[in-house]
Amino acid sequence: MSYNNILVEENNGITTITINRPNKLNALNKETIEELREAFKDEEEDEDTKVIILTGSGEKAFVAGADISEFANFSVTEGANLAAKGQEILFDFVENLSKPVIAAVNGFALGGGLELAMACHFRVASDNAKMGLPEVSLGVIPGYGGTQRLPQLIGKGRAMELIMTASMIDANQALNYGLVNHVVPQENLLPLCEKIANKIANNSLVAIGSAIKAINANFKDGVNGFDVEIQEFGNCFGTDDFTEGTTAFLQKRKADFPGK
Repeated sequence: MSYNNILVEENNGITTITINRPNKLNALNKETIEELREAFKDEEEDEDTKVIILTGSGEKAFVAGADISEFANFSVTEGANLAAKGQEILFDFVENLSKPVIAAVNGFALGGGLELAMACHFRVASDNAKMGLPEVSLGVIPGYGGTQRLPQLIGKGRAMELIMTASMIDANQALNYGLVNHVVPQENLLPLCEKIANKIANNSLVAIGSAIKAINANFKDGVNGFDVEIQEFGNCFGTDDFTEGTTAFLQKRKADFPGK
């Protein structure tokens, strides 16, 4: 499929989605959000795709934020609808994807950009990355899940300070906070993400999908994560991957999962 604002490249089960608006520092506008949704949906349904890497084009930015010009004149109702629709179309969709999504954060990840990175299953950053939620400096708050996911990842107090001050943190501070898993020089960013993706792809993708569902359940209001884990654990016993994995272990050989 042809897109105006993103690039999609598939290679040996690893799909890299690149937000490609370098002149706008890859800012998220309505069209880009819709294209990302379509691309993620296609890769979710593509049996050849095992892991997805999300990044931004150029060396300056992962995503520098939302395209403010699109909503500067919105009413209260329009603002609420913007947040609700954006969360449904893209951010919650990515978080709940059954295939792992790694955010390769290069350069600025601000506002909606950081919110998108946080919706991914985990994050790897280049050493020039800068992250923050500066929305209160514009008289608004994060609306694409930032007030919920940031405290989950770095703790309530740190999230409060970061949001209230509209400050940016660098990659090493993000690593210290637990916001990212690894920090590497920019030229090593995608190679490291690909290395991690290949390690993931060697495991049972069916089980990984169940693990994503169980882990996410702990962060959903009114849902007992332990109950979801028990259900997903039991479901695994009915899969071909479980049969292959346990058989391979007992036979002292490497598993060859059906989904590989």
